[in-house]
Amino acid sequence: MQKLKQNIQRFGGAMFTPVLFFAVFGIIVGFATLFKNNMVLGSIANADTTWYKVWDVIYNGANTVFKQMPLLFCIGLPVSLAKKQQARACLESFVIYTIFLYLVSTILQYWGGAVGIDFASTERTSGLATIASIRTLDMGIVGALIISGISVYIHNKYFDKEVPKYIETFKGSPLVVLIGFIVMLPVSVIAFFVWPQVQHMISALQELLVNSGVAGVWGYTFLERLLIPIGLHHFIYAPFLYDNAVVNGGIKAFWVANLEQFSTSTESLAVMFPQGGFALTGMSKMFAPLGICAAFYATAKTEKKKKVMAILIPVLITAIFTGITEPLEFTFLFIAPVLYGVHAFLAATMSAITFACGITGDFSLGLIQNAALNWIPCWGAHGMSYLIQIGIGLVFSFIYFIVFRYLIIKMDLKTPGREADGEDSKLYTKKDYVNKKEGAGEENKYAVIAATCLEGLGGKENIEDVTNCATRLRVSVKDKNLVKESGYFTSNGAHGLVVNGNAIQVIIGLKVPSVREEFEKLL
Repeated sequence: MQKLKQNIQRFGGAMFTPVLFFAVFGIIVGFATLFKNNMVLGSIANADTTWYKVWDVIYNGANTVFKQMPLLFCIGLPVSLAKKQQARACLESFVIYTIFLYLVSTILQYWGGAVGIDFASTERTSGLATIASIRTLDMGIVGALIISGISVYIHNKYFDKEVPKYIETFKGSPLVVLIGFIVMLPVSVIAFFVWPQVQHMISALQELLVNSGVAGVWGYTFLERLLIPIGLHHFIYAPFLYDNAVVNGGIKAFWVANLEQFSTSTESLAVMFPQGGFALTGMSKMFAPLGICAAFYATAKTEKKKKVMAILIPVLITAIFTGITEPLEFTFLFIAPVLYGVHAFLAATMSAITFACGITGDFSLGLIQNAALNWIPCWGAHGMSYLIQIGIGLVFSFIYFIVFRYLIIKMDLKTPGREADGEDSKLYTKKDYVNKKEGAGEENKYAVIAATCLEGLGGKENIEDVTNCATRLRVSVKDKNLVKESGYFTSNGAHGLVVNGNAIQVIIGLKVPSVREEFEKLL
């Protein structure tokens, strides 16, 4: 069971490799949509102007990551999951996935009617999609993840497989792809029979969740926040945001594809796009940190307020502007877990109330993306709704402050700045560690963090596997008893430590990909 949990967490972390593209290009799409909106810019943005055409080119270029999400996930997953030769694993995964797409496409051409699919249909509800110019079953990112997962498994097992000298040409990637081709034959047949039934179930789920209204939004947000500590929140939001759980193509892609319509219509957002209620998780990312940090500062000991301020300001800025809340949440999660439960409850309530007021969209991340994809392009048509939304957020910032401050004082929780005297003394400093290393001198800062993490995790002999998500270095260790306490890691550049059996998560922040690269060099 522990091994399964570790693998699930590794999979969830690997999802972040392609997901990080969406934030960047979502902002570009948002601004391009704004500059194409003649309601905001006037006649210069009419469809027949050079201005409009230039921005339309930019808009469609930025849309690439949303239109080709299955390919991104198929290629991106091996970056984190492959145990060796990640670059080759990415190529192998792409080839095997396209083999799968062509196999399914050809089967559908001949026998699609047997499962109720008209291969010639161009309707959105046809159950078909065009991926990499291949007309095939619309399996969204699920199909890409399944095939990529199979590809990675084959790669890890057979890439270094020894073969007789007379067929050494087939060693490595050719062998992996050949095995993948053989495996794809039955897998494509299974997909042909099974996936149309899954599509029917997804349609039923869409209807149920959309019809559940405010309660559905509350439950979704609550689970998404609550499962962050164990890394399973990916399995809550991913089908909604990036796949077909509530709308074809996922909420993000659908919002971007129809942003021009949403930005020019004065009809209620909740009426036009009720599914967007499940993308209101960014409300807690923008507004909750203000109240939480204010409560931590207000309850800190007088002599520690300056130090607490220095700790909180960077994570506060990161959370509000980027939507990466883990560095903040993990500053108190394991010191005062009751506060995390309260946080999940309040976050869900904030999203539900916002939805009840008729506000939807793609508010899944921080201020930068939320403004670029929602407020800026759509303010002309929905400005009053957004003022109400901001008002709700600020009210909840105050509620967070009141509730957190009350609980911290009432329960005497040891949040930052309330530790016993001397309790927060450092085991090691980064400088101390570097000075201990022969020839450390001007070492790369990521290498220093990686080296300190490796020592804290029991040395390279104690490491079984390593990967990362957006903010965490995820490591499987042989003996958890060799792992140092959280204080060691926080004193050496990390934000915290999560221990789930032998599955260890070191909270690094957004620089974690660089740290992981240096970490792997030490193994």
